[in-house]
Amino acid sequence: MFSLGLAFLASLSYAAAAPTTQLGFSNTTIADVKANLLQIATHSWELGTAAEALTELETPTLSVFSSKFPPPSNLAASVVSSAVDVLSIASTVVKEKPANSQTLIAGDGAVGDPASVGVSVLLANWTRTQLSDTSFSSAATTQLNYLLNIAPRSDDGAISHRSDQVQLWADFIYMAPPFIAYYGALIGGNDGETLLQTAYDQIRLYRQNLLDEDAGLWRHIALGQGTDPTHWATGNAWAAAGMLRVLETIKHSSASKKFISQQKDLLSWVDDILTSTWQHQRSDGGLYNVIDDSSTFLDTASTALMAAATFRWSILTNDLSHVSAANNAMSLIQSKVNSDGWLLDTVDPETFHAPLADGEHSPEGQAFVLLLQSAYRDYNSILGEFASVKSSVADAITNAAT
Repeated sequence: MFSLGLAFLASLSYAAAAPTTQLGFSNTTIADVKANLLQIATHSWELGTAAEALTELETPTLSVFSSKFPPPSNLAASVVSSAVDVLSIASTVVKEKPANSQTLIAGDGAVGDPASVGVSVLLANWTRTQLSDTSFSSAATTQLNYLLNIAPRSDDGAISHRSDQVQLWADFIYMAPPFIAYYGALIGGNDGETLLQTAYDQIRLYRQNLLDEDAGLWRHIALGQGTDPTHWATGNAWAAAGMLRVLETIKHSSASKKFISQQKDLLSWVDDILTSTWQHQRSDGGLYNVIDDSSTFLDTASTALMAAATFRWSILTNDLSHVSAANNAMSLIQSKVNSDGWLLDTVDPETFHAPLADGEHSPEGQAFVLLLQSAYRDYNSILGEFASVKSSVADAITNAAT
């Protein structure tokens, strides 16, 4: 929880104008969205994103967005029950990992994607009851070693997102840096600080390679064969949301005060994406698949993740300038989740530039709905707390005057 700021107190009269009575999706809808996600998530990045979404949704006190970091190693029974989905993903991944695999999920073809499961694996290791079980720590350490010492890199030191060539994808920012930072925050000390700096440096290098300064948006893929210079909405959302996770990990680590400038950079870099993105928002609240290309189609997946990142950024900064856009996006997403709990009108996450065919669904899109619900819930909770404080202050002033 951030400290009470005078600027934010002063803005509460404006904030109260935003719709705060609605808490987002119904429990039934969220249960359906979650069940569908777990049914169709198979790829490494889908499992990693599912694990993060379920952590934020079901056990927010174990998320990096909680001020309680590191999480307790001895979990209460109620927390264990809530975290069963996340811990199950981690356990299954580690059990199915081939002994000779350098990554958490073998044969993926990507460097960054398997690391997306790493935070849940580290969480499972941190909270395990059988202290003699080293399977989680061994798997996570092997994954980290692959990222830092084996994976190909660009000439300037950026870890490649692909294993078969040096290539940088905006998606990487959500997959690998949060894992590297989380590992560093847990181990602490000089080695931990080095990893926190590494996570930041990788984001900085990716931004240098992918940022289109004229547009204020990130290109999707650079270097190697098969680049994509478009400002793909999901890629920009991956980048914004990933930077926020790294920021929060650094902020809640024991070394937070040593990384003030890095935290400021990350906040600013996310704001750049949000500002440049929402100026292209459609009248219905959605985003185009290529953010600044109105000839492309509506993509609800990127809209959901970008809105989630916006609510998270607003909580961190006390800045409400993007909230109206995020609220409009939330309204659209609510209208695009059908009665069976499927998010409609998403991009095909494997082709990037075509919508999914009727009857097909996006695992990451399902996860983005859960991330949006969690961020929206937390934003409105914070807003309610400050509104209560403001009311109490006003009552105190009135009583004092009388």
